[in-house]
Amino acid sequence: MSADPTQVLAFETDCHIFNGCGFPAPGLHSFLFKPLWGDGDSNLYFNKTMLLALLGSIVIVGFFWVAFRKPKVVPGKFQMVGEAAYDFVRRGIVYETIGKREGEKYVPFMVSLFFFVWMMNLWSIIPVAQFPVTAIISYPLVLAVIVWFTWIILTFKRHGFVGFFKNVTGYDPTIGPVLPLSMSIEFFSNILVRPFTHAVRLFANMFAGHTLLLLFTLASWYLLNGIGIAYAGVSFVMVLLMTAFELFIQAVQAYVFVLLACSYVQGALAEHH
Repeated sequence: MSADPTQVLAFETDCHIFNGCGFPAPGLHSFLFKPLWGDGDSNLYFNKTMLLALLGSIVIVGFFWVAFRKPKVVPGKFQMVGEAAYDFVRRGIVYETIGKREGEKYVPFMVSLFFFVWMMNLWSIIPVAQFPVTAIISYPLVLAVIVWFTWIILTFKRHGFVGFFKNVTGYDPTIGPVLPLSMSIEFFSNILVRPFTHAVRLFANMFAGHTLLLLFTLASWYLLNGIGIAYAGVSFVMVLLMTAFELFIQAVQAYVFVLLACSYVQGALAEHH
């Protein structure tokens, strides 16, 4: 049976260093949320992370709709920011990785992917929300699987079955007797490991970052009693530093996720001999 987050929160709120209670360290209960609607036991429910994902999607769509609903030659504030954001992904990631001619058709997909991942990460430092949606493995895993299927389909379309086989196995007869072993490793890596590592890279960073923020936040409150106040101040400074660092990491992880997606697309489109 999982812990009730509301009971855990109540315990953590009342707990201080000289109250006779141990430090309420963050754990799995920090990533569990009671259903806002439905029954968690039946897997038919709607919880906080789902709400944040939905709100994040609305925010992204709403922003770009406002920015580009009436585009002007001399852009306004929203259009200027929207164009800069769109152009950053288009020129800084897609063009640099796939190329301008081949990559243009994939720009909308990559822009959507970048800002969705970034928004899901940003919830971690937004008051009230204070939780990165991508710290739940199912969200980055679904995005990674979408990218993986895109790579599979593009490889088939561009190279056919034989070309696809050579692509995913790294077929190269010039390496000699180790070819079967090399092909087996490449096949396992591309078909099974690739979507897993693509998802886990994002998930693990957001999970670890949120855990550290929780750790120092709880420590600040726990030490806020008697002579522990001085240590609470140090812990609170760490909260501020970790929040700034998380803000940087959130953008970097969105960038890396899309960069890898573009590299997979580029690999599917590249000619193999």
